Amino acid sequence: MLDPVSQTENTQPEKKTRPPAQGLECIGPLVRTVDETIDPIGTVIRGAIPSWINGSFLRNGPGKFEFGQTSFNHWFDGMALMHRFHIKDGAVAYSSRFLRSDSYVQNTEKNRIVVSEFGTVATPDPCKSIFDRFFSRFKVPEATDNADVSFVKYKGDFYVSTETNFMRRIDPGTLQTKEKVDWRTFVAVNAASAHPHYDGAGAAYNMGNSYGRSGFFYNIVRVPPAHGSKGDEADLSGAEVICSIPASDARKPSYYHSFAMSENHVVFIEQPIKLDILRFMVNRIMGKSFQKIMSWQPGLDVTFHVVNRHTGQKSETAYYGSAMFTLHQINAYEDQGHLVMDMCCGEDGNVFDDFTLENLRRAAGEDLDKFYNSLCTILPRRYVLPLEVNDQTPTDENLVRLPFCSATAVKKTDGRVYCSHENLFSEDLLEFGGLEFPQINYAHYNAHPYRYFYACGFGHVFGDSLLKMDLEGKKLKSWRHPGLFPSEPIFVPAPNASEEDDGVVMSVVITPRQEKSTFLLVLDAKTFTELGRAEVPVNIPAGTHGIFCEMA
Repeated sequence: MLDPVSQTENTQPEKKTRPPAQGLECIGPLVRTVDETIDPIGTVIRGAIPSWINGSFLRNGPGKFEFGQTSFNHWFDGMALMHRFHIKDGAVAYSSRFLRSDSYVQNTEKNRIVVSEFGTVATPDPCKSIFDRFFSRFKVPEATDNADVSFVKYKGDFYVSTETNFMRRIDPGTLQTKEKVDWRTFVAVNAASAHPHYDGAGAAYNMGNSYGRSGFFYNIVRVPPAHGSKGDEADLSGAEVICSIPASDARKPSYYHSFAMSENHVVFIEQPIKLDILRFMVNRIMGKSFQKIMSWQPGLDVTFHVVNRHTGQKSETAYYGSAMFTLHQINAYEDQGHLVMDMCCGEDGNVFDDFTLENLRRAAGEDLDKFYNSLCTILPRRYVLPLEVNDQTPTDENLVRLPFCSATAVKKTDGRVYCSHENLFSEDLLEFGGLEFPQINYAHYNAHPYRYFYACGFGHVFGDSLLKMDLEGKKLKSWRHPGLFPSEPIFVPAPNASEEDDGVVMSVVITPRQEKSTFLLVLDAKTFTELGRAEVPVNIPAGTHGIFCEMA
């Protein structure tokens, strides 16, 4: 029997925020230019790295912030630096390379920034006449191929990716840059996210946008798995758009960083971070950066578009909720006619302007504390979408019938379903500043019911702890040490694992306190205690995302 509810759009779980911070240390050394380490070097092992781990932990992120006398403005703008921790028989070797993108090569050749990035507009060539420099503003710039966000896989090949139409294929053994790949060559999209999902058969799914006279569309793209042997070249053949979702406002479409995928559905989250297309064109003429076209509009709802990933059919049910933004989903799965979605959410989408290098390099003191305390607290939530909604479904009653869940979904008189979330945490998470960069045992539990996820706690502007969340009781385990800043945790399952958390969690730990004091940390995923670390005598800047891949 359905439970009646008196819920309105204004009834939500109590808003939670972290306590204010005071006395934060400077993290400027974590966002400075470093040298690449092309030839692999050995590391010093403290404790023990399990001998069953054989493969490479690959990481990506910004690593060069100046060319000549010109400097980037935003952390996202730094040139991509790829890292490889190769682990075999308890030993670890480290290497790194800058991505030889067109952006990197052209900036290097000119010894100044000549390719515009997210928060930095390239200045016109001073050698050109004043008229040439003026009219260059009216040329449509090619998107950057500075793929500094993540490593991804398509048909067995490794790529580094950002959020434009370009990727770069990479040799995962040497980190050498291979060919530039344009999504538009294979499928009708103008850009794609850096966070694809993968199904059990090896197919990859991603989101890509397109725009033209008919409007602005969010497209779900499927790339089939590899079949048979293939040559040493990029291959996205067979990629297809399985569904195109029109933007609710073609002039101001929503920004997205990722999406959710369950066993049978893809969910695109149209959130109130808006991109002003007209302003984008004007800003190009005025010499302003891409970040200036983004705006947070909290008066708008968030919309959940549900698409059957096998047929490409979009659900006729309109699901929506109160304004929030999300960058990273944790997991999504189906249970008794419901689609359960867990994600990291915030209530202030004015987040992208904050991560300028000027802000990140603030000295310790009141200004740094004030900056951190102004940032939105990111917390894990669960939304539940009832999949079997029709004309006979009653209104103003809670349609969620899962006994373990307090999230609600209510059909309104206009036929839309209003979704209210459940908080996936207890009060102790607030002492860690909230969390982001969530990861699960993806290989075995993605798109399935699960119990654990891992993330970075954010008691500082960058993550300063590692967390393990047990969803049975919303209990936390943590790894946290003053002055140490761990990267996104990656779970690696143990051979013949019998339980969800049988394995290890890896993270690259950096510090602003001491030169060349980086280490690869390996935790027992079950107990969340340290097994070992591999100390690397190099400086590594703060990064973004990574993956573990098994290889010889």
